[in-house]
Order: sequence, then C-alpha cells, then structure tokens
Amino acid sequence: MINMRVFLTLFSVLILTGYAAAQQSKIEVGEQAPEITLSKPDGSSFSLSSLKGKVVLIDFWATWCAPCVGEQPELKTLYNIFSDQVKENQFEILGVSLDKNKESWQKAIDRFDINWIQVSDLKFWKSPVAKAYNIEELPFNVIIDGEGKILAKNLHGKELEEFLGMYFRKKK
Repeated sequence: MINMRVFLTLFSVLILTGYAAAQQSKIEVGEQAPEITLSKPDGSSFSLSSLKGKVVLIDFWATWCAPCVGEQPELKTLYNIFSDQVKENQFEILGVSLDKNKESWQKAIDRFDINWIQVSDLKFWKSPVAKAYNIEELPFNVIIDGEGKILAKNLHGKELEEFLGMYFRKKK
C-alpha cells in the first residue's frame, strides 16, 4: 500500500510540474517575447534583440508547410506596403524557418525573392525557439513592439495588414 501511495504522490507531482511548465511556456499579448538567436542562411548569427526599437513581425514558417509557402507572396506585398517604415527603421519582418533541410529553405528564399531577415537552426519541431514560442502549428506569427512586448499573435492576410496600418497611423 505504501508503494502505491508513493507512486500516486510522485505521479501527481509529475503531472503538476508538467502542467506548470506548460503554463509557463505560453506567450501572451503584453508579455516580453522570448529572445531568438539563430543562424541566417549564410551561417552568421542573428538575434531578435538587435531589432530593438522596431516593430517586428516574427513569421514562423517552413518550406514543407503549404499554407506557409502560400503566405510568402502576401508577406512580400506587406513588406512593400510598409517599405517606408522599413526604410525609417520602424518595421521589420523576421522569418523563422522550422525547416530541417537548408537547401530547401534557401531555394524557397530565392524563389520568393524574400528580402527580409531569415533565420533557422534547421531543427524542425525540435527547435528551442518553437518550444519557447509554444508553436503547435504553422504558419504562426507574433508582432512585437520596439521594446519586445507582444502586441498581437497569429494575424494573417488583411487582418495583419490592417493591424499594422492602424499601429503606424497611431504612432504619427
């Protein structure tokens, strides 16, 4: 009987510990975005914190994700719409790939003529960044302000464009 009590106690502790860890890994609007430091396609290191002062759209995507691939032309259009803010160092997109094949990732960057920052550790779903941002499906994005606070999560298409437009209109 004692062994069963010990087992149940340990089991309960493990369950509660897992639940607490899961709760801590959620990212919410208003919270500080976790740091991202990953490699660019050329192998150089890049950190999200280097974009301090800018609104950043962090776009989590992968070449094996059809909706993600379909969204790249939309992001290109969005980047062009907000090109003045990009030039004025107010806005940037950071593409974070959950790919595991560098060649596929590089080909997609070239094919879509992606001219915003791209990073990856090529660890697929095992990327610590995927865990830090509690990513369960792609595409997924987070918008942060110049201080790294999360403004919004998972906006796409017109909703994303309207959010950014309203944000920059308020800043004028």
